[in-house]
Amino acid sequence: MVSVLVVNDQSLQRLALRMLLAAEPDIDIAGEATNGADAVGMSAALRPDVVLLAGHPYGAEGIDTVRRVAGRQSLPHAPRVLVLTSTGHEEYAYAALRAGADGFLLEDAAPGELASAVRIVAAGDAVVTPALTRALIDAVREQRTARPGPGVSGLDTLTGRERDVLIAVACGWSNAEIAERLAIAPTTVKTHVSNILGKIGARARVQAVTFAYETGLVRPAA
Repeated sequence: MVSVLVVNDQSLQRLALRMLLAAEPDIDIAGEATNGADAVGMSAALRPDVVLLAGHPYGAEGIDTVRRVAGRQSLPHAPRVLVLTSTGHEEYAYAALRAGADGFLLEDAAPGELASAVRIVAAGDAVVTPALTRALIDAVREQRTARPGPGVSGLDTLTGRERDVLIAVACGWSNAEIAERLAIAPTTVKTHVSNILGKIGARARVQAVTFAYETGLVRPAA
């Protein structure tokens, strides 16, 4: 069972999200929050698997909420963060990903897509829509020259095989696809991914993707 904390400042939207997700047999609503401060406090108290941030203010306040919720790695059960965003705010994807968000979905996604995204994020994988992937690549292209140092040392700690796996992850391959293309066992892929996350200080695959672009291991297409 996946537990979810729903965060939305609009009561009707909160109710709709709650009803939609609660209708899924494997999803349980742990609680509701109306703002960032409540989301941080309730995520610590309720320890949900996923915190769904929807209809939340953009800019510094929203990024700070993501950072504070996702940054609770000292908890025995750290929550994952899924952001539901509207079209036109894709530019916040990069900052929120770096702050610790595990996935993004546009508000016009189908109900089934939202439920699926919750499950994927809860399992430790990433969800990023094609439009937001484009925004992420554009942001990295603009900012990669301004971040020379910290990531490079992290990249240097990776073995050759770990670099191969990280490149594959950044290209959007699943563990099964990586195993097939690199001719290794799926369990070995999982071990490599876990080692990569530990070495670069990332909490989920989506941050590893950001790292791969920032360090130049993977270069955005022109």
